[in-house]
Amino acid sequence: QALSEMTGMGEGGGDLQEMRARLLPERRVDMHGLCNPSNFHRSPYLSARGNIANIFRGSTEEGYKAYHADKYDEDKNPNGIINFGTSENKLCFDLMSKRLTQADMNLMEPPLLQYPDWKGHMFLREEVARFLTYYCKAPAPLKAENVIVLNGCGSLFSALATVLCDPGEAVLIATPFYGGIIQSVFLYGNVKLVYAYLDSKITGTNTRPFQLTVEKLEKALQDARAEGVTVRALILLNPQNPLGDIYSLSELRDYLEFAKRHELHVIVDEIYMLSVFDESATFHSVLGMDRLPDPQRTHVMWGITKDFAVSGIRFGTLYTENQDVANAVASLCYFHGVCGPVQHKVAQLLRDRDWINQVYLRANHARLKAAHTYVTDELKTLGVPFLNRNAGFFVWIDFRKYLRTGTFEEEMLLWRRFLDNKVLLSCGKAFECSEPGWFRIIFADKTHRLQLGMQRIRKVLEEREREILAEEKEQPCQSDQDGKADSTDEVIFVSRHQEPTCAGSSNLGDLIGLLQQQMRSSDWLQKNTAEQFA
Repeated sequence: QALSEMTGMGEGGGDLQEMRARLLPERRVDMHGLCNPSNFHRSPYLSARGNIANIFRGSTEEGYKAYHADKYDEDKNPNGIINFGTSENKLCFDLMSKRLTQADMNLMEPPLLQYPDWKGHMFLREEVARFLTYYCKAPAPLKAENVIVLNGCGSLFSALATVLCDPGEAVLIATPFYGGIIQSVFLYGNVKLVYAYLDSKITGTNTRPFQLTVEKLEKALQDARAEGVTVRALILLNPQNPLGDIYSLSELRDYLEFAKRHELHVIVDEIYMLSVFDESATFHSVLGMDRLPDPQRTHVMWGITKDFAVSGIRFGTLYTENQDVANAVASLCYFHGVCGPVQHKVAQLLRDRDWINQVYLRANHARLKAAHTYVTDELKTLGVPFLNRNAGFFVWIDFRKYLRTGTFEEEMLLWRRFLDNKVLLSCGKAFECSEPGWFRIIFADKTHRLQLGMQRIRKVLEEREREILAEEKEQPCQSDQDGKADSTDEVIFVSRHQEPTCAGSSNLGDLIGLLQQQMRSSDWLQKNTAEQFA
């Protein structure tokens, strides 16, 4: 709608009409939450593309802007906004600041102040290859010639979309997913995203909420083709943001075989691969597979932003065996290069294997686990369901019971209410989630901010709970069990905050009904027999 309003303005405007024709037909990106067409006026100083970029923002941008205008500070601004929305690790500044200021980091030689190979200095690409060989458990040494260095994974998504797709073509991705990818592939390359929608329902004993399957990918691909959309690639996030899922080797193989059957490139984002903080979970890199189904169409991304808690240092790397892709991306590296001194620092960091293993990763994983435990314990106390995962910096939370009508408009109102109470979260719409009411919270923060932020969240939820109870006294109760995630080990439920009950019903009746519902929906009795206990 926003694009139509913008490109339809003005007289004649052949260029505008041509762009409109390219952008609008069969558009599969839902612009709600991305553009902000209210009070929109076309700037005479910008091109059509410039106007699109100018309005291409939503709750993520709005919340981020509000946070930077009113940041929480324990001393200077104690009533400021606490940021649980931006995926950053704020637990390891002490370790990283100490390591990045040691003497070996401060080299300054002429090559570092001169134009490099656009793929990156060879000393850094060699170090990245050794690093990925070790931590991805590659069956054979990875080659420096297949490594490209850019200023962050956002730039990599943009560059790959531009060289793999023509304008108006598409990339397949499962929702919910990190919404920044939409901007990365669209703003430069005018590449669409085709969605394989995942939901929270559990369909069997070996399934989990929001589980990605080949069947769902097949359906999304065929639906897109039926609409005349050309799909060129598949994006996989592993570990997955915002779910925290880690794909098994068999799942990865299935996804890659699916892509090979349809001649799709696969872009695998492994940006959180070293942020798996529990020993019970095992990460498998695509680069660690014995055999790739289609090596020439498999491209792996990683960066130091997340795993080394330095989001302010823009560094991402691509590993691809396809030299045509590598050279095409390298042409765009002219716009997305990493400065020489930073390349030196990153190389020194990646080569210090002893410090990484013995100091950094041990401390980082312990801190992530402790912070995750604190936040999830608070959620259990509140009776809020969530996905219980062990990777990344985030928890995927089910706030659907706080939505009276279960709409995205109501989800946005709840998001704004959190922001008004000075805590920034990310709502499900920002991740293109198909079910209103899911939110992402970032837990990789210091204890005092976690405590205060959770207090503010509790205040909002308790107020909302009272409002819903008051509304139910005035209106008949309408329960929607189908809209809730199943109660399994995958989704943690605390029973005292289940479905809202009708006014006037007895507490005992409520409890009996709740227990009956739990027994019907659970396979606990089937899994835990008397013989097993004996």
